[in-house]
Amino acid sequence: MRMVDLMKQFIAEQELFAPDSRILLAVSGGVDSVVMADLFHKAGYRFGMAHCNFRLRDNESDEDEQFVCDLAEKYGVPFYSRHFETRNIASREGISVQMAARKLRYGWFEEIRTIHHFDFVATAHHQDDQTETFFINLIRGTGIQGLHGIFPKKERIVRPLLFTSRREIENYAYRNPISWRKDRSNNDIKYLRNRIRLELLPIIHSINPDFLKGITATISQIRQIETFWKEEINRNTLKVMQQKGEELRVDLPLFAKMNPLEPLAWEMLSPYGFNETAIRDLLGSIDKESGKVFYSRTHRLIKDRNQLIIIPLAPGEGNPSNVNIDSSKEEPLFSIEKGNVTIMEPLVLRFTLTTIGKGYEIPASSLIACLNLQHLTFPLTLRHWKTGDAFYPLGMNKRKKLSDFFIDQKFSLPEKENCWLLCSGNHIVWVVGHRIDHRFRVTSRTKEILCVEILSLG
Repeated sequence: MRMVDLMKQFIAEQELFAPDSRILLAVSGGVDSVVMADLFHKAGYRFGMAHCNFRLRDNESDEDEQFVCDLAEKYGVPFYSRHFETRNIASREGISVQMAARKLRYGWFEEIRTIHHFDFVATAHHQDDQTETFFINLIRGTGIQGLHGIFPKKERIVRPLLFTSRREIENYAYRNPISWRKDRSNNDIKYLRNRIRLELLPIIHSINPDFLKGITATISQIRQIETFWKEEINRNTLKVMQQKGEELRVDLPLFAKMNPLEPLAWEMLSPYGFNETAIRDLLGSIDKESGKVFYSRTHRLIKDRNQLIIIPLAPGEGNPSNVNIDSSKEEPLFSIEKGNVTIMEPLVLRFTLTTIGKGYEIPASSLIACLNLQHLTFPLTLRHWKTGDAFYPLGMNKRKKLSDFFIDQKFSLPEKENCWLLCSGNHIVWVVGHRIDHRFRVTSRTKEILCVEILSLG
């Protein structure tokens, strides 16, 4: 069967696109993408060609661009090109040149696809690319999702050459004949992909000449296993994870019973940036004390009694060497004068002065604190807790450390960090939303009270 017919058969079997679809071909000028363009032309598909000039190879980059432009003119199809200062962008974003080129390429392809009304973008990835990607991920370490190779279709990206190999593509180019551009960087073994292609795979082929067919079949089986595995991950995730605002709460006892625990934990936590080392350390601390904190670049994970709490890092928040709550740092202090009716930060609170009359009843809501005005010293202040803080919880004549109160109330670390204290002088009068101080309670001798009501937690 001719190669063009094999491609059309693959496109139909994989349902990549309809015969009348408009396809934007990503053409670098290399043999793979040039052959893809020739096959699309012979198949009668409607297509255009897009070329990225990454300015990485001096005059050769411009010559590649002109080559692809001439090719588009030969086929009578639309041609789009764009220049990128790739090295400068990579340096500015702190990523590799290869990663920068990839981001720029796919972002621009989608822009052209949308503006010019193409249905899909086609890249010239083939079976050898899939095998190389498999080994790259295997060498670097990956979950099962890193072993499924390159998908024939993902959203608006299609890969119509995944049915064939690099050798078959080159043979097609020699037989027709088709000229193409050669990129000298493809022979530079400082890049892992090139080293795998030029050094590792030839050794494997010498052991098993049919290796490429075997690994392609294996990758197909891995995809089927991955489908089942994802269903298992989703089932366990729904069972143990719950979203609470910006936080994710993980039921620790249920989490610890998952089987197999380590791979499931990897699949659940790696999307939040936690690497293999952090996850292994977490699993080793499940039966130990609470309060341990683990950081990724984007999140922190707190082991808190019977749950794990995953919280996005605030802008500028890093990975401190000491994750304990420390009172030595400067904390915001908000002042409240007598006569203030409402404050808007850090909480929205309403203050009401009331003279007690006969039959007055104290509201039972935890959102309202009724305080004996006679014992208050203004201005009141709002602040976070500090190490050593203590108060007399309502109903107790004994001083209690706030840290012990938090433990009794089963506060999580984020709840401790976000808890506000209403203070009179050096005394805590209300752990806001939770408990007032016994010394500031309303008694039968109280004449005036200050009612403080939470209208919003900010």
